[in-house]
Amino acid sequence: MTDFHRTDVMTVPNSSAHAKVNGQEMYYEIHGTEHEDRRPLVLLHGGVQTVGLTFGAMLPTLSAERYVIAPELQGHGHTPDTDRPMTIPDLASDVVALLDELGVRQADFIGFSLGGLVALEIAVRHPERVGRLVPAAVSYSQDGFHDEVRAPDFNSPRLPSQADFQEMADAYAAVAPHPEHFQDFFAKCSAAANAPLPWTADDLRTLSAPTLLVIGDTDFFHIEHLAEMHRLIPDAQLAVLPGTTHMELMRRKVLLPLLTEFLG
Repeated sequence: MTDFHRTDVMTVPNSSAHAKVNGQEMYYEIHGTEHEDRRPLVLLHGGVQTVGLTFGAMLPTLSAERYVIAPELQGHGHTPDTDRPMTIPDLASDVVALLDELGVRQADFIGFSLGGLVALEIAVRHPERVGRLVPAAVSYSQDGFHDEVRAPDFNSPRLPSQADFQEMADAYAAVAPHPEHFQDFFAKCSAAANAPLPWTADDLRTLSAPTLLVIGDTDFFHIEHLAEMHRLIPDAQLAVLPGTTHMELMRRKVLLPLLTEFLG
C-alpha cells in the first residue's frame, strides 16, 4: 500500500494567526477559500503533533474545494501551553470558542487520535456545531486499548517508533514558543490521552452527525471496540485500513478518497 512520504508534509497556509480563546493564544491556519454551499472543514491534529505533521500531505487535496480551519491545540506547535491541565473537554471548549471567534456556526470535522477525541467531544456536547464527523484512531473508553499499548511494550509494532518520536520532537522544536519544554509537554499530553474518557455508550447513541470511524488494523485499539462504536453511533460508517499502524494512518493515500467521498 502506498503512503505519503515524510517529505510531503510542507504545506503553506493561506493565512495563520493567533486567537485569544479561554485565556490562551491559540494558533490556527486557514487553507482554501470559502464556498457558500459547503461547510468549513476543521482539522484537529494528533497528540504531540502539529497541523503539518498530521495533515500536511492531505491538505492540498482537502483544501482544493473546501475552506479549511486547522488549529493547534493547547501546548501543541505554535500554541503556547498554560498552567491549565490538559483535558479533552477543555480542548474541545477551545475549538468551539475559536469557531465562535471566526463566526463559524457549523463545520465538518476530521480529527486524528487526540484530535479525534476532541472532535467526538464537540459532537457529543455541541451537536449543532457538527455537520459531518470523522474521528480517526479513537476509542470511547480505555477498555479499547490493546494490552501492549496500555503497558506499554515498546517492542510492539502498534506503538510509535523511535523515528516517529524524533519527528514529533523535531516538529515541536521548530515552532514551539518554548522548545525546551518538550518533555514536560509530552508527559502532560500523554496524561490527557490516557485519562478516563468523558462519554458513555448512551452518549454515542445520541450523536446526530453522519460519522465515519477510521482505524488501522494494527492501531492502538481493538477493531472490535471500533465495531462496537459503529453499532452505537447512528448513521455511522467504519473503515479499517489494512497493514496500517496508528502513526501511519493519516499518511495512507487510500484514506483520501474515503474522506473526500464521505465529506461530499
